[in-house]
Amino acid sequence: MFSKEVYVNRRARLLQLMGNDGVVLFLGNSEASCNYPSNTYRFRQDSTFRYFFGLEDPDFAAVIDLESGNETVFGNDVTMDDIIWMGPQPTVAEKASSVGVSCSKPFSDLGKVLSDALKSGRRIHFLPPYRSVNKILLNELLGIPFAEMKAGASEKLIKACVSLREIKEECEIAEIDHACNIGYAMHMTVMRMAKLGMREQELVGVMEGISISEGLMPSFPIILSQRGETLHNHNHNLDLEDGRMLLIDAGAEANSGYASDFTRTFPSSGKFTQRQKDIYTIVATANQLGVDMSAPGLTYREVHLACSKVLAQGLINLGLMKGNADDAVAAGAHALFMPHGLGHQMGLDVHDMEDYGENFVGYDDKISRSSQFGLASLRMGKELRPGHVVTVEPGCYFIPALIEKWKSEGTCRDFINFDRLKDFYDFGGIRIEDDILITQSGARLLGNRRLPNTPDSVKEAMNR
Repeated sequence: MFSKEVYVNRRARLLQLMGNDGVVLFLGNSEASCNYPSNTYRFRQDSTFRYFFGLEDPDFAAVIDLESGNETVFGNDVTMDDIIWMGPQPTVAEKASSVGVSCSKPFSDLGKVLSDALKSGRRIHFLPPYRSVNKILLNELLGIPFAEMKAGASEKLIKACVSLREIKEECEIAEIDHACNIGYAMHMTVMRMAKLGMREQELVGVMEGISISEGLMPSFPIILSQRGETLHNHNHNLDLEDGRMLLIDAGAEANSGYASDFTRTFPSSGKFTQRQKDIYTIVATANQLGVDMSAPGLTYREVHLACSKVLAQGLINLGLMKGNADDAVAAGAHALFMPHGLGHQMGLDVHDMEDYGENFVGYDDKISRSSQFGLASLRMGKELRPGHVVTVEPGCYFIPALIEKWKSEGTCRDFINFDRLKDFYDFGGIRIEDDILITQSGARLLGNRRLPNTPDSVKEAMNR
């Protein structure tokens, strides 16, 4: 938790953006049961509630009256039974005071406060709920049908939250740097210990252990697989085999909730074949261009397309694509090999603010999402500004089913050497991902050290 003043200032800035139209409702998260009520998953507070109120306990809510500026935190003080199991706890009033809120009430009073506002004809601004318990609560409090909750969320509040949260404060940047340092340790430990015959699951366990021992938890379920052509592969049931590439996409959440997100791909044996080295070098070149090119004033779509041209030209040089790289990218032919976007915003969420809706976060009134295959998956397309934190994660994948589909349909046949691709059906995929902060003049890598990102540095790290 940051200082009280951080949260007071954030709420004051939100009040300025929202004006005096109604009240704002913030719902924290509740515990989520794993397999019976009292056996819960690791608790994770709602990121927006945490951003504005800093309280990390379950079953809290807050209301800001936009006309009076009054703020109220709702929650329940612990009972003696709670104290027996959990020990003494600060009161709700003490917790609220710690983040600069002078008024607190029992959670049961929330309904009456909202009901009175509705009876007075005032608007209740809320964000799109993503957990079932909060959907049920919204239905009970506001009478909104479940099917209408997403549409009923306040666009004004969404845009205000995005404008505040996407430009990171110095205290946030320090926490993201810390999360990146944990992520570095996760990846480097596994890169050095990976040996042929080891089970993928064993490596996942090591990475999760580091994330929990140094922070809160992994920032998302770890992707670690020799089947890297499956973009979000969460199966870890293979033994490391000679000749295969191991793709690891993983990050950590610091105790503050701020995230990191790195991807590295390396030979399971520690030694690149020439074919693996060729593809790796193309992806590494695109990754470095993304880091070097990112700067205020450019749209991230421009950076994505520039990196896509590096990918296309590299594959043309290998004979896997053909024609002109600019024309190939304009036609979307490169998306056969990289069907995802270059990156996304990151902060308190690894895909920052994605619960608001990707288009509100990655796009705006100046630039809208493309409908072209591949480019449509770009989560962050708008203009870069100082304080943005984004990932740079180009990749190259050989997905047999997708290749066969495009071949049978004749998709982009002027740019793809389909017959040459048969030799790559067993290749898998390569992705290289770093996290960057947009500065006043360009961008910098987040974290104190950069993971190996060249064939030589990967080989050195794995063979120490």
